[in-house]
Amino acid sequence: MKWIEEYRNKLVSPAEAVADIQSGENVYISGNAATPNTLVQALANRKNELENVNVVHVLLLGSDPLSEPGMEGHFRHKSLFVGPGDRQAVNEGRADYFPIFLYEIPDLFFKKIIPLDFALLQTSPPDSHGFLSLGVEPLASNAAAECAKKIVIQINDKMPRTLGDCFVHISRVHKAIEVSEPLPTLDIKEPSNVEKKIGAFIADLAEDGSTIQLGIGGIPNAALAAMSNKKDLGIHTEMVSDGMMNAIEAGFVTGARKNIHQGKVVATFILGTEKLYEFVHNNPMFEMHPVNYTNDPFIVAQNDNMLAINSAIEVDITGQVCSDSIGYKIYSGFGGQVDFIRGAARSKNGKPIIALPSTAKNDTISKIVPHLKEGAGVVTSRGDVHYVVTEFGVAFLHGKSVSERVKALINIAHPKFRDELTRFAKDKNYI
Repeated sequence: MKWIEEYRNKLVSPAEAVADIQSGENVYISGNAATPNTLVQALANRKNELENVNVVHVLLLGSDPLSEPGMEGHFRHKSLFVGPGDRQAVNEGRADYFPIFLYEIPDLFFKKIIPLDFALLQTSPPDSHGFLSLGVEPLASNAAAECAKKIVIQINDKMPRTLGDCFVHISRVHKAIEVSEPLPTLDIKEPSNVEKKIGAFIADLAEDGSTIQLGIGGIPNAALAAMSNKKDLGIHTEMVSDGMMNAIEAGFVTGARKNIHQGKVVATFILGTEKLYEFVHNNPMFEMHPVNYTNDPFIVAQNDNMLAINSAIEVDITGQVCSDSIGYKIYSGFGGQVDFIRGAARSKNGKPIIALPSTAKNDTISKIVPHLKEGAGVVTSRGDVHYVVTEFGVAFLHGKSVSERVKALINIAHPKFRDELTRFAKDKNYI
């Protein structure tokens, strides 16, 4: 077959794969568990040859040599979602953070707001027709592959071949390398008692046939586990984690009552254990799509009984939600929170939920606050917030006055902070 010869001719060493990248160019790097670390390191090795290369990405996993001290002037991150690798560089002014709704990221490339010269992607090995699966992270990689002048691929035999709108043909690839590297994993921890209480409150809001969006961590896992008495739950989400695999195997997630993609789990990236990666490999129940589809609020809203579960760093007593910064310090990004909050709000009988523990640091800090910290950004506005859940209950804010919101949120704050919050609310004539 012609593509096999073409494939062999494009295989090079890591150094050769990134040799054509020039100073001043924009390079997209696939992220999460699809971060092509071998290619990233090869690019970092060219430090002394390059100046002002812009590195465009969402969350990168693994070591991040491009953001280390000493890389200034050679590489600069353009971070669409900040992670552990580039957080320090962003907050020291050595990298740039872009506040943006996740579903809008592909349009940055299509509209050439951020024109791309190269896309460095990690894929599965080619199938019998020469198609490479983007595996655990289509997200914005489809758009990057379509818009970049040249595509460089890290082909990993440990990358699961996922199905859906997530393929690149070898004919479109400029150069490729082959690796055999385990993907980054995220082990699942047992939810804490607080997380289990929050999960139980969330589960009470779910109905038989609800379609669920949730992320990773103790609260989403506890919520899904607490829904085991529900029937025919569906999944339309940004991220797939081990909790969803467990729910499928337990039989209460079937997708049978979904309005669109019935019987399918729809997502844009996967992060979890090796068992999860094996589970999604060639599994037709999973349908991976670009983020401008999965997270489009209009698409999300087409699922009736949509339950969107998202978290926050802090929520003020009027309902404003900060989830990307701690004061002036950028911590993460918008992600898909607002995408799904708005999609669930437009869904028939949908329920948009912000869920968080009432405190942090051993009950010394309240996460329900009089006002957001100075410099903190509002990711989800109080007009978008419907439900806020802590271990002390559920506050329903939609259609409520400021006074009603304040009282509801104080009621689900930790008891040791309620008097302080009440005094502030009275001082500001909220109540």
